[in-house]
Amino acid sequence: MSLADLTATELLRRYRERSLSPVEVLEDVLARVDQLEPHLCATYALDPEGARAAARESEARWRDNTAGPLDGVPVTVKENIATRGTPVPQGTAATELIPAAEDAPAAARLRAAGAVIFSKTTMPEYGMLSSGVSTFHPLTRNPWDVSKTAGGSSAGAAAAAAAGYGPIHVGTDIGGSIRLPAGWCGLVGLKPTHGRIAVGNPYPGRAIGPLTRTAADAALALSVMSGYDPRDHTSYPPPPENATLQNTDLVNADLENAASAPESALRPGLRVALLLDAGLGLPVDPEIAAAVSAAAAVLEKAGAIVEPIAPIITREMLDGLDRFWRIRSATDIAALPEERRAKVLPQILDWVSTAGELTGADVFHGYSQMGAMAAAVTAAFRSHDVILSPVAPITAFPAELAYPTDDPAKPFEHIAFTVPYNMSAHPATTLNAGWSTTGLPIGAQLAVPHHQDLTALALAGYLDSALSDHRPWPTQL
Repeated sequence: MSLADLTATELLRRYRERSLSPVEVLEDVLARVDQLEPHLCATYALDPEGARAAARESEARWRDNTAGPLDGVPVTVKENIATRGTPVPQGTAATELIPAAEDAPAAARLRAAGAVIFSKTTMPEYGMLSSGVSTFHPLTRNPWDVSKTAGGSSAGAAAAAAAGYGPIHVGTDIGGSIRLPAGWCGLVGLKPTHGRIAVGNPYPGRAIGPLTRTAADAALALSVMSGYDPRDHTSYPPPPENATLQNTDLVNADLENAASAPESALRPGLRVALLLDAGLGLPVDPEIAAAVSAAAAVLEKAGAIVEPIAPIITREMLDGLDRFWRIRSATDIAALPEERRAKVLPQILDWVSTAGELTGADVFHGYSQMGAMAAAVTAAFRSHDVILSPVAPITAFPAELAYPTDDPAKPFEHIAFTVPYNMSAHPATTLNAGWSTTGLPIGAQLAVPHHQDLTALALAGYLDSALSDHRPWPTQL
């Protein structure tokens, strides 16, 4: 196995043993990037020399026994998470390229933990697409099939994780932007409880979380990035469990136990809601329904009580959110100078073109649907401990399409399984539950009550070990 494909937990073990150096690992990762990046276009502001210097510093800290909890681990950060000195174009040519003055909270915590941030990753136009289509970045593609999208808006993060650009990649999620690309690229993607990881520029529904190949690596990244930051009034101090998470051995033990002993992840009588029909949007592909049902059967065999449930959200809720986001984006775009406004992706301009037809009542009602979604999800958790569903109703769609519907008037027909948990602030994670007949990953989603992020990851780790069809990662294109 290439060093670029080692998990973060394995790298840290090898660093502690002095059997491996961060410098060696980074060179392998950069070689992988050189090999695959012409096909995938996942990176932005790649900084090999800065990363090499950081890796040498990490090597010295391991030698001096002063290493941090992620010391020497190669990490990428999504383009819209500010890193000092790098512009934040938000995926669009319409943005002025002004270097960020400081690291956003998540990036700062990663650096403080010793992570080697060697690159940013790409995102689509304003982060408002579930694809890699952008007027600023080259088109990002899926390593499993380069004719397909890697998803979005954490497009580059997902492509980089699947292709082995190191073990930990950090994305953002406001309607599924971590979980959709993670599902379409066969990854663990965690949207944590809102406030657990400080965003820095909070907005209703917005969260930051890891995209990784394993649940253990996601837990490790979560532990490092968690915590209060005064730049984000929605953030809060780490929960008590995080005291143990600072020890990476304990993170590994917790998740490895969950993978090897069902009772450690599945308490007796765990109530699992099986949601196979979102009740709106694109129909669920039968292959996806079958894969998620098979995951439910694994949990049931291990002692869980699995019950199908009716759809959680309604057409009114999703359409209301669309109207609110439409007017929000239209307002932002209208404030741009004309020459910059003309650079915005045509599909986004088409989407916001009807915003002027909305009344104040329409916009207020749309805003209220965020609360309506939150109430609907909260009600579902009164009778269930876990909600298991597809991540998306379809597998990865053609890379060149901005939307899976190819219709700016219907942009959100694929997010009905993911967006409710943004509005309700509940944690939700993905895992690869199977494969389509064309060899594309099929993602399953596990949503859990607030602050039970590790429960979701432990269940994902268990299911990953119990579902037998594991395929080699797409590191040769």
